[in-house]
Amino acid sequence: MAIRDKGSVRALALVGPTSAGKTALMEALLEAATGQAVRPGEVGDSSPEARARGHSVELNLAGFDFMGDRYVVVDCPGSLEFCCEIDKALPAVDLAIVVAEPDPAKAVLLQPTLRELERLGVPHALFINKTDQAHGSVQDLLEALAPVSSAPLVARQIPTWSGDKVTGYIDLALERCYVYRPGKPSELVDIPADLQQAEADARFHMLEQIADFDDELLEQLLTDVQPSRDAVFGDLVREMNDGLIVPVFFGSAQNGFGVRRLLKALRHETPPAEKAAERLGITRGAYVMKTAYAGQSGKLAYARVFGGKLADGAELVLPDGSKSRAGGLSQVQGSALKKIAEAAPGEVCAIGKVDHATAGQILSTTGQPQAVKEAARPRRPLFAVALMAKNRNDDVRLSGALAKLVEEDTGLSLTHDAEQRQVLLAGQGEGHVRLALERLKRRYGVEIDTVQPRTPYRETLAGAATQRARHKKQSGGHGQFADVTIEVRPLPRGSGFVFQSKIVGGAVPKQWIPAVETGVRDGLAKGPLGFPVTDLEVTLTDGMTHAVDSSEMAFRTVGRLAIEEALKAVGTVLLEPIEKLTVYSPSNSASHVTSALTARRGQILGLSPREDWRGWERIEAYLPQSERQDLIAELRGLTQGLGAFEADFDHMSELHGRLADEAAQGART
Repeated sequence: MAIRDKGSVRALALVGPTSAGKTALMEALLEAATGQAVRPGEVGDSSPEARARGHSVELNLAGFDFMGDRYVVVDCPGSLEFCCEIDKALPAVDLAIVVAEPDPAKAVLLQPTLRELERLGVPHALFINKTDQAHGSVQDLLEALAPVSSAPLVARQIPTWSGDKVTGYIDLALERCYVYRPGKPSELVDIPADLQQAEADARFHMLEQIADFDDELLEQLLTDVQPSRDAVFGDLVREMNDGLIVPVFFGSAQNGFGVRRLLKALRHETPPAEKAAERLGITRGAYVMKTAYAGQSGKLAYARVFGGKLADGAELVLPDGSKSRAGGLSQVQGSALKKIAEAAPGEVCAIGKVDHATAGQILSTTGQPQAVKEAARPRRPLFAVALMAKNRNDDVRLSGALAKLVEEDTGLSLTHDAEQRQVLLAGQGEGHVRLALERLKRRYGVEIDTVQPRTPYRETLAGAATQRARHKKQSGGHGQFADVTIEVRPLPRGSGFVFQSKIVGGAVPKQWIPAVETGVRDGLAKGPLGFPVTDLEVTLTDGMTHAVDSSEMAFRTVGRLAIEEALKAVGTVLLEPIEKLTVYSPSNSASHVTSALTARRGQILGLSPREDWRGWERIEAYLPQSERQDLIAELRGLTQGLGAFEADFDHMSELHGRLADEAAQGART
């Protein structure tokens, strides 16, 4: 089996659903490598927000040395609400360890993580945690897990039992049996006689799986030739690195069971950093995994170094060609930073004073800009609040603080809705947005009030009409005079506003016809119900002028008066925006999701299998925008936290009755 060069740095990501035990595994890896106990919160989940929630809400970074090699562990949040934290980090790691619980019912929770790793081409292994709490057979567990992975799951170990408790494991590649010892390395023992046949069968199945990608090994199995151990390990390493298989390990992070065996496997089998560099398209420089503002340290770029050492003060070229210098390098251990003079290839470090760097960028040390091969897909916001500072004196501070939060967290977005006069903060769910607001208060001392974003309703004509209006004002000297007749009629949905003139004979001088149109547009900005008016045609048919008192302003004013009187005369109806939703749900939750959409006045358009996702459905529906505000919370509640949707405006639809009355009342208050 190949061992990497001494001194090389490997970067590992711990991924998987919330509560699987990723942070506990990171702490267990550090303890196993260093022999020193790690206090809870020392390297992971140290922020007040993470402690309050009892799970990770941001990336945690820690490093350790093991048998002459350096490792950096990136502990990733498990909730989909904080998935944007890992979008820029995953492409830069050498190997991802997917942490799972030994419960077949929770197998589906791994699917979003596995699909993203497959899409990115990041090699990954599966660590079944909490095996000391497991009940049921390994076979049942692997059968439940198999559909959620595109690549075959290859069990590298089988647990050994004493009664209903897991007491150790048999390593199928090494053909060795180990017994767990709390607080100590596992003890090597002989394979029990009653397990020798089970071990032989499980090992043969493992060999069959890897032989699917090795014709020579397949021929050896068919001719009953025992393959060499080095050949077996060579296949296991190559096939995992190529994404052909997903090896499965077992253990208990809390008790340290199986952790040293996992470490040794990582030492021999983790791909070199050059593979990640190739995926990213970086030759020499640093790839930014995330940025954060760290108190007096200012803005820090947490980046992985590729292609050579990175020295403090090195010139860095950003993708746009602008240049900066590494203003201080730090090794990262949880929330602690340790100054270093240089960072080794493969190391993840914090770089100071690179103010214009953003996550997902390459800071090149070649003298030329470099861009990543494939930029991370932006995630569309799913939940938003309108906010304002409780103290108006904090408005300036609020603006700066929000800009920093959005820069740190690419899952957040900040928009200014001019029509509704609201500032909107949007994110991947209610919990995600609430986290940002907590950080606003803790870091920047800004307290805010939030309200639900207003729905952009519209009005349209209830019928056609002809309306005459006159504007006459005399106040000494030149007065104001304008007289027009307009015809109004409704247009099909989506037509907007159309203005035309049928003036003949100069009843309204040509130069003042645009002023009439401007006045009409002024009047359409707010209809009788309080909303902009759309989907109508206005035709100027007649008018009168005064040789002295007529003016552009007078005709603009009369245009506004004419449309306002016409709207009152004919009446308007309320239009609400309807969005087309594409909802993704596990199949066993799809019926509940469709019922929830229907209860929100949704119209189901179709249901079909989600492409390339076994056991998932794609649901398309029309849904009023006003019903979408807290949809993601209900959707996640119905789908074990897995559901997601995409929404796009589709059309406007008439709204009548109580809901229309409530919307109009809201516009008046």
